Amino acid sequence: MSDKPSVLFVCVHNAGRSQMAAGWLRHLAGDAVEVRSAGSMPGDRINPSAVEAMAEVGIDITDQRPKILTTEAVEASDVVITMGCGDACPVFPGKRYLDWALEDPAGKGVESVRPIRDEIETRIRGLLAELQVEPVATR
Repeated sequence: MSDKPSVLFVCVHNAGRSQMAAGWLRHLAGDAVEVRSAGSMPGDRINPSAVEAMAEVGIDITDQRPKILTTEAVEASDVVITMGCGDACPVFPGKRYLDWALEDPAGKGVESVRPIRDEIETRIRGLLAELQVEPVATR
């Protein structure tokens, strides 16, 4: 069992918001936090506008793929952050749940995804402070 915190990001398609959040957390926390992402109904691929928006800030998420949400992933996580998955996310006692109301980037161009990306960065930085993890990257 690991002593580092574990965070699971969940959205419907696991193709935009949750992938950007996971990318930010990996980038800013390094290996100090275990990072997972999943979707209740995973898409076929990551939203190209999300990939482009993250690349603009030096974060490469091209190697990520949408994954199905499993009870095992929830059980293995200390913090579960949902982003519009509604009731599809299983709830387990003892887990910390946060619901981040973020605009869905599906079908939007990169210019519309940038503010979502930036809002996610702000929330990730707040999460790191709550977890008492010092960022390893400035941006």
